[in-house]
Amino acid sequence: MRYMATYDLMETIRTTNQWLGASALAMGSYPAFSMIPNPAFEWMRAWGEVTERSFQRMVVKPDWNIPHFTAKDGKDHIVSVTRVVKNDFGDLLHFEVPGRDVEKPTVLLVAPMSGHYATLLRKTVISLLPDCDVYITDWHNARDIPVSAGKFDIEDYTLYLVDFMKFLGPDTHVIAVCQPAPLTLAATAYLAEEEPAAQPRSLTLIGGPIDPSAAATEVTDFGHSVTMGQLEESMIQRVGFKFAGVGRQVYPGLLQLSSFISMNAEKHAKAFNNQIARTARGEASDHDKHNEFYDEYLAVMDMTAEFYLSTVERIFQNHEIAKNEFVVAGRKVDIGKITTVAVKTVEGGEDDITAPGQCIAALNLCTGLPESKKASHVEPHAGHYGIFAGSSWRNNIRPMVLEFISKNSSTEAAAGAANTPKKPNAPAITRKNGSADATA
Repeated sequence: MRYMATYDLMETIRTTNQWLGASALAMGSYPAFSMIPNPAFEWMRAWGEVTERSFQRMVVKPDWNIPHFTAKDGKDHIVSVTRVVKNDFGDLLHFEVPGRDVEKPTVLLVAPMSGHYATLLRKTVISLLPDCDVYITDWHNARDIPVSAGKFDIEDYTLYLVDFMKFLGPDTHVIAVCQPAPLTLAATAYLAEEEPAAQPRSLTLIGGPIDPSAAATEVTDFGHSVTMGQLEESMIQRVGFKFAGVGRQVYPGLLQLSSFISMNAEKHAKAFNNQIARTARGEASDHDKHNEFYDEYLAVMDMTAEFYLSTVERIFQNHEIAKNEFVVAGRKVDIGKITTVAVKTVEGGEDDITAPGQCIAALNLCTGLPESKKASHVEPHAGHYGIFAGSSWRNNIRPMVLEFISKNSSTEAAAGAANTPKKPNAPAITRKNGSADATA
């Protein structure tokens, strides 16, 4: 029961603010007030509308809303989202494009589990669909996972990635964005020893903290300024009675959101003040740039306490990946065992979360990989978000990643792909409490 009251208090505060916003919106929308030429009523309505939407979005998982697109065959294709592997803590989703005849390279997009849903990579998915057969990891909100499902730390996360890569097979190209980059590198090295034939063709690591000590940021400074005891006392809470995961220890998404906002508090405050003004003038819309961004940014999820704490301790404090000392299920993972998977790193020159130098460290760890299979790129003026979803990604990084994938694709495998069953029809792997079972 420890800290459960704190979790429920945070949810109570969020609900209260949502209610206050809804009340202000309702009062400001009374028809009778329209007869009174007082801008205060318009401001009250606008404040209520923006406030209600903001606090309501914090507990809603966004939809994928993937639009149809015109392929190179000149036809419009719809996209359907299908779950092909079901697990307690995360699923594997497939963005199916019915009617597309030309085989595309299979891409596994590893989404971060750092407080936001996988839908944070919606624009990345949309940009890859015309040229790739895209799969993505869909991590679950820990507050919705019953305690009976067991623990989930960075070793379990790594084994999930191993299962996903085995499921998709060797003709796969993996793209890991931000937080999962070091664990994706470890999962690939794990496969290199356990089942070399299941390794992907290429691995692209985007803005990931492979070696957090290579370049200091506020994130790395925080990781070194606190003890694990302090973190557990101040950051970990138990899920309240309202959710299925009642009693589970978590790092709450609302706490993570407050950390995100505090890093650029002035910028966010200005954005919301401007949105209230636009709403009062009737210039805002349901899908304007502000709502499009903050509907996703404010939607946060809880992480299991063991995942959060093990990430801070083992990745940011002990630098187990950077020192090539990472252990999974009692086995030391040797990144030097990667000898056939092409590895590319991408960094943003103005990334204030994973600064340049942290991700490229992966190439030095791949001691068994020839230089011809290593590549790196630093996007000069891109921030953290821009290297996987902004204009820098669309105009510069995406074409390079696709070229890297094409260069390291197996033409023989691509030619024979039409004769193999579609992956969604393959047996799904269900992992629970550290074990994997095949299910139809």
